[in-house]
Amino acid sequence: MTLVAATYTIALRYTRTSDKELYFSTTAVCITEVIKLLLSVGILAKETGNLGRFKASLRENVLGSPKELMKLSVPSLVYAVQNNMAFLALSNLDAAVYQVTYQLKIPCTALCTVLMLNRTLSRLQWISVFMLCGGVVLVQWRPAQATGVVVEQNPLLGFGAIAVAVLCSGFAVLASVGGLYTSVVVKYTDNIMKGFSAAAAIVLSTIASVMLFGLQITLTFALGTLLVCVSIYLYGLPRQDTTSIQQGEPASKERVSGV
Repeated sequence: MTLVAATYTIALRYTRTSDKELYFSTTAVCITEVIKLLLSVGILAKETGNLGRFKASLRENVLGSPKELMKLSVPSLVYAVQNNMAFLALSNLDAAVYQVTYQLKIPCTALCTVLMLNRTLSRLQWISVFMLCGGVVLVQWRPAQATGVVVEQNPLLGFGAIAVAVLCSGFAVLASVGGLYTSVVVKYTDNIMKGFSAAAAIVLSTIASVMLFGLQITLTFALGTLLVCVSIYLYGLPRQDTTSIQQGEPASKERVSGV
């Protein structure tokens, strides 16, 4: 997941800032979804084992469930907007700046879960959310400049594109999984490892940006990146289980009253 996140950002940034004729971002997004569709069909075929069961599974879960299909079309449309915004953002922002700023999806998703799903966040999670926002503000205060990029860029447009992508991410995460590799990470690891992966991707993107695009790291960028990485780690820490403490309180009170 770390390599995918870092490589995707660097490769996209490299292809969007070359002096050659640019490709259509919508075409790239469409090809990506087609590849994911083919991979998903291949995985389903392997799980079902034979052609008969494969057809039956498609009829039952896809053709036979039009309402569920319509529900899934909503996050699919949101993801399409989000992916196109990523192309627009990386055409106007450095890969490292994008990687750090895009972590605003964490507080956006947190707010969506609180407002839409009535879930609660721990005090440490709220602190980490505000810390992450502060880190992004520092990164955007004086954005690091890439001397190796000669194409014209609009940082304000890039930040606006990230803002739209973040809002789309926060909403879409509530309805579906963000990718095939994310599913594997969620299944076999925990939130701490996932947060470490995001922080490692930021570091790798920064190193690659320095080497490939001549990124000049400023003090505010370094401090902001550090705050974002620490906040990601803190947000993923498991909550303290207070059930045993609460269950033990009456017994302790009885002992005190008995004394």
